[in-house]
Amino acid sequence: MSLKYPGPFRLVSAAALGAWLIASPASGGPLLDAAIEAERLAARNDAAGAFEAMRSGLAAFSQTLPLSVPRALFVSEVPNAYRAYAAKAEPVFLTGEKLITYVEVTGLRWKPSAGEQRQSHFTVDLELTDDKGKTLALQKEFGNFTFTSHSDAVEVYTHLTLDVDGAKPGGYVLRYTINDVIAERSTPFELPFTLKEKG
Repeated sequence: MSLKYPGPFRLVSAAALGAWLIASPASGGPLLDAAIEAERLAARNDAAGAFEAMRSGLAAFSQTLPLSVPRALFVSEVPNAYRAYAAKAEPVFLTGEKLITYVEVTGLRWKPSAGEQRQSHFTVDLELTDDKGKTLALQKEFGNFTFTSHSDAVEVYTHLTLDVDGAKPGGYVLRYTINDVIAERSTPFELPFTLKEKG
């Protein structure tokens, strides 16, 4: 996906890598019930069933939680998988360098989809300010992500790439807002960073 914004900043891309699939619960039981069932199945040497019971319970529990971003950080390259990333040592970028952000999302709601599948849908709004709070760029639905699978997911992540080509050296704040379209709720997070001149 390519996005353009008038002014000195160019918003380039927002891409979702995917989500690890966690079993969809038949009903939203507490974690304790899932653990008890998993222990019962494990005692009968049903390791697959025990694991699935725990995953199902966690998937149900996660949807009772507030929408949140448990982890968001700048990374040096596109992440390979959930929590498989190379974090930047510090939030400092050279002018012309793209800002890649690794983002985890918890508390997404899932709904039935075609073919007996399940689906979640969230968007990401972007606001870029200088270190004094002046808005320099604003983009609704900078990212728009739909996950469709045979089960609800718990370990959902994406990466967002921002190109600030033309920006002057200095301090900035990148603010993203995650919007759960199904549950109609949102949560923001901020990442301050510094641009330095090349060479």
